[in-house]
Amino acid sequence: MKKSFTAIAMLLVSLVLVVSACGSGNGGNNTPPAATNESTKAPEATAEPTPAAKDITLSLRHTQIKETSKTRLGILEDVVKKTQDENPGLTFKLEGIDEIVNRDQKLKAEMTAGNPPDIFEVFGGSDLNLYVKAGRMLDLTPILDELGIKDKFASLDEFTVDGKVYGLPFGGYSEAIFYNKKIFSDLGLQTPTTWEELIAVADKVKAAGITPFALAAKDGWVNGMMWNTVMERNVGIDAINKLVTGETKWTDENFVKGFASYAELVNKDYFTKGALGLAYADQGAQFLSGKAAMVFTGTWDANRFSGEEAGDLKGQIGYFGFPSIAGGAGDQTSINASYSNGFGFSANLDADKVAAVKKFIGNFYTEEVQKRTLVEDKLLPSMKLSDLSGVDPLTTEILTVMAAASSSWKAYDAIVQPAVSAEVNVGIQELIGKVTTPEKVAAKIQAAQEKANAAQ
Repeated sequence: MKKSFTAIAMLLVSLVLVVSACGSGNGGNNTPPAATNESTKAPEATAEPTPAAKDITLSLRHTQIKETSKTRLGILEDVVKKTQDENPGLTFKLEGIDEIVNRDQKLKAEMTAGNPPDIFEVFGGSDLNLYVKAGRMLDLTPILDELGIKDKFASLDEFTVDGKVYGLPFGGYSEAIFYNKKIFSDLGLQTPTTWEELIAVADKVKAAGITPFALAAKDGWVNGMMWNTVMERNVGIDAINKLVTGETKWTDENFVKGFASYAELVNKDYFTKGALGLAYADQGAQFLSGKAAMVFTGTWDANRFSGEEAGDLKGQIGYFGFPSIAGGAGDQTSINASYSNGFGFSANLDADKVAAVKKFIGNFYTEEVQKRTLVEDKLLPSMKLSDLSGVDPLTTEILTVMAAASSSWKAYDAIVQPAVSAEVNVGIQELIGKVTTPEKVAAKIQAAQEKANAAQ
């Protein structure tokens, strides 16, 4: 704000100028020297004491606790250290917990009670919408405007509610099929582009005594990945979006076809035997051991598949988009790709903590950090990069597949309500266990959908 000068103010300014003209040895003190003798020295200036830095502690919860997440955690810790070093008195208190525990249990309970951590990992989409509706999320819009980085993100759609931004993605992903190039070469196989070709490839792999698809089905969300793409091929993303408004139903013909298509893969025994008893980490282990020719998963596993754990398969793993399904209502060359994993910030923060959060955001969301994440961790950047040098071959394949996709869409659990997602996960597990039918699964999920819609 500009201040207008009064006559008195002008007089004071003139006085300061006169005093300054008499000599600068008084260190800016407005009282002139006691004597004008040239041999008399003005007293030395007394430095203003530096204000003591405020002690501020920010709690920060992350889910980078696995061995495969060490690189990502290291990058986060480097940013935290840099921010602390630059801001005396500021301390981050890091807490690492399991991703599922954070998302489905702890964070939900904290949001209900109104006491989430200061900074926390959060999923965009339906999870975030609930927390914003409850008034638990800090509006980051003015911070992004001040830092000038809003337009540098690839997409903030899943963290934007009513035009305001309530979270920031720290990376992107796509979901498709990683495959063992050596097995494909030995069996004379080409990457399939249609459902019929996929079935033919899987049959040849199975006949060779190799599991076509690695799967660890103990955690419901893992099964939801391939199923999600199969369903989109059959119904289209618009139909999935309309489930929450009641304009479409899980029991509609194309949705039942989606469940039936997935059940076909199950019934042909293309997945790992005993998958329902296996945890997520086992899925990648099966694939890397050569016991399975393919695995449908997210690009967050690229680091594992191109690192030391890959062993003899290092450099022998490729990536291709899920094949088209003839007669499907969806975009047949689309890909599930989004920017839904990120950091959220508590609405409870006082002004000092908000200022500290701004420092963290300014240091974490930079092209330098994003480039490190891409090159070192193989995590797709959430911000636009001007330099893609140093990217490994598998990541290059991933970027090529994503660039070739006709469109992208976000996962079902970022669209439908959490209670519905939970029912979907159970239904898919029941299909994998061969204890139910596509029609029955659809009916149960639709019942959950109607209940969730009515509660909105």
